[in-house]
Amino acid sequence: MRFAMTIGLLLATAAAAQAETLNYGSRAGMEVTVVKKMNLGTTHAKIVTKHTQENATAYCRDYVLKVTAECIADELKTQLLPEISANCKTGKFETLGGQGYQFGGANANYDPTGMSTKYLLVEVGRNEPLDGSIASGYDVALDQFKAMCPNRVR
Repeated sequence: MRFAMTIGLLLATAAAAQAETLNYGSRAGMEVTVVKKMNLGTTHAKIVTKHTQENATAYCRDYVLKVTAECIADELKTQLLPEISANCKTGKFETLGGQGYQFGGANANYDPTGMSTKYLLVEVGRNEPLDGSIASGYDVALDQFKAMCPNRVR
């Protein structure tokens, strides 16, 4: 019986380690666990997530470099939406942070050696596309859109 419980615990731990995650920020460990994906690639794409203790521990370990109960508790207080959604046809989507974006497709001015982005992303309420810097949130927003609309981003 004890052996079976140990094997069960090991399998559960391995499954948790293999869980799919999605970044909500650019720092190491800023991730949530994907719980469910629905209608990917459609006008009603959604991904349901959960910010777990394992996610918070990863942030404390990989970014803060110190795993404490206080760090984990603080990280779990991060305000995130429990699901993200996209209209893959129009390119409108919302991120885990609650920001709305418009995916504008491939950037006609893209220069891989220059300071341009491969795809155009515009935050709702702004006129200029994100500049691709870490501070702009470009990579995180693009990754979330790609997770919901994989055929739009190659």
